[in-house]
Amino acid sequence: YPQVRIRLRVAASDDLVEQVREGAIDVAFLGLPTTARPQGVAAHELARDRLVAVVAPDHPLAGESEVDLRRLSSEVFVDLPAGTAGRAQSDLAFEAAGLGRVVGFEVTSADFIARLVRPGLGVAMLPSAYVPHLAGVVTIEVADAPARVEYVIWSRFSRTPAATAFLAALDIPAADG
Repeated sequence: YPQVRIRLRVAASDDLVEQVREGAIDVAFLGLPTTARPQGVAAHELARDRLVAVVAPDHPLAGESEVDLRRLSSEVFVDLPAGTAGRAQSDLAFEAAGLGRVVGFEVTSADFIARLVRPGLGVAMLPSAYVPHLAGVVTIEVADAPARVEYVIWSRFSRTPAATAFLAALDIPAADG
C-alpha cells in the first residue's frame, strides 16, 4: 500500500482510545487490566499477558526465580503515571492483596522505566512479553502477578480503507469488534 502513510504515536491507553473515538488516529494497540475493556470503540483481543518484576542486576532479588507482591511491596517502584491504564494494573493488584507500595518515580514509557531500574533506583512490574526488549535488567516471575489484555482498537462508526487493510493483515474480520 504505497499511498498509505503510517505515523506512530505512543500514549497512555486512555488517550489512545480518545484519539480513535475522535478520528485522530485509525488504529491503536492497548494494554489494559483484565477488569477493563475499551469503551466507545471497536476492539479485538490480541493476547493476554502477566506482569513480571524487573530489577537491577545487583538487586537482592535478582537471583530469585519468583517473588510475590508482599515481598515487592517493601521496594520503591518506578511506574507509569497514576491514573493511566498501565499503572492501574499494578495498583489494583496491590490493593486487592491489601498491600501498599511506594512509587518513587513516575515516567511515561517502559524504556524510561528500565533506565531507572537498571542503576537500582527502584523496581518495576512490566508485561512479560515486553521485557525481553530491555537490556541490563533482570526479570523475576511474580506468583500473584496481575494480568493484562492486549487489544487492537478502531472506530465503531467508520473505518478508513487503510485501517481495513491493516486489520485484515492482522486477520481481524471486517465484522469483528
